[in-house]
Amino acid sequence: MSGAGPDDEVVRRLRWRCRRGTKELDLLLLRYLERVYPLAGADDKAGFERLLEAQDPDLAAWLYGRSACPDPGLAPLVAAVRALGALSG
Repeated sequence: MSGAGPDDEVVRRLRWRCRRGTKELDLLLLRYLERVYPLAGADDKAGFERLLEAQDPDLAAWLYGRSACPDPGLAPLVAAVRALGALSG
C-alpha cells in the first residue's frame, strides 16, 4: 500500500498556509500552488514558503500591486503570482 508521500504532505501544509482570510488572496496563492509550484525549482519552492511567512496586509499589498515587495529575492515570485491573477480575468 502506498500512502501520502513527503511531497503530498508539503503541498497539504502549504495549501493550509495559503488560507489567508480573504477569498481573493486565497485564490491567488492557491492558483500558484496548484499551477506553478509542482513544476518549480527548489529555490522557487523555498521562496514561496518564505512569501507565505509575510503578514497578510503586506502580502495583499504586494500581490494587489499597492506596494513593491521590499525583498528583491521575492519580487519575481510576487510578480509571478500577480500574473496568474491577471490571467484569470
